[in-house]
Amino acid sequence: MLQESVSQEMQEMHASLKGPRLRRADYTPTPDRRYFVVRGRLWRLSNPFLDPATHERLVRDLMNARRRIKTSTNQETRNAARLRIDAAKRALGERGAVWWSDGAPDYNRQLAVDTPYASWYTQVGK
Repeated sequence: MLQESVSQEMQEMHASLKGPRLRRADYTPTPDRRYFVVRGRLWRLSNPFLDPATHERLVRDLMNARRRIKTSTNQETRNAARLRIDAAKRALGERGAVWWSDGAPDYNRQLAVDTPYASWYTQVGK
């Protein structure tokens, strides 16, 4: 019983330190669907204009390379897999040049509260 009470107190304390981010579901997409939010940080979504077959192939390549890192036994193989991951993420539009053409800057990996998405972000959790 005491352990449950302490655990509950710790969770409440943790929630108060984190603020509204803790209440929000992870992977919330921004209204323009350019990013999703994880723990308050923006991460660029894949290019929605890729044809489905290309997107599927690139995701398969990405996941195969991630598995290769876990199963590799030497640094050279891991490095090659990391290069394949980077290539797949760039082709998907998650890294490198942005996939939109309206001139809007890239806020990838930035805290949502430090970007023009701040107002939206603070309202999502309420």
